[in-house]
Amino acid sequence: MADDLRSAPVPPVRQDDHVRGAPDAPLIVVYGDFTCPACATAHARLAALPVRRVFRHFALKAKHPRAPALAAAAEAVALQGAFWPFHDALYADQGRLDDPHLWAHIEALGLDLERFERDRRDPATQARVQRDVRDGLRAGVALTPTLVDDGELVAATRTSAILDAFGS
Repeated sequence: MADDLRSAPVPPVRQDDHVRGAPDAPLIVVYGDFTCPACATAHARLAALPVRRVFRHFALKAKHPRAPALAAAAEAVALQGAFWPFHDALYADQGRLDDPHLWAHIEALGLDLERFERDRRDPATQARVQRDVRDGLRAGVALTPTLVDDGELVAATRTSAILDAFGS
């Protein structure tokens, strides 16, 4: 197929993936970024569905300049065990994604701000984000949000249809 950009399959769920939902629920992998309005919509719709979801970063600076920094912030928070609450807070208020607002989230979650600052700048944190992006590109992800349902990529243009299918 000429328009198939994949050079590798979507990686299976890894031990360090961010997973939410019942283990026996249908699995959806989400490639997204925290500055993407369509990702926030998909997040809200997925939250209401009986699915198990994996969030992976697809933070492209060329598309959304703040996306890589927010992805690194989410990974830093994950090191303190609060990825999903932070994820939810970022999507709940996309108009407030600058550092002072991130610090307020850190404080509200009762996390260590100094550790957060150190971890989000750590090369290992950056590498974790870059791995998600690289794996997404290899799997054919081109835009956000992209959902993966049973190994099939569902691009943003079809996200609403797939979410409707899970909701029925």
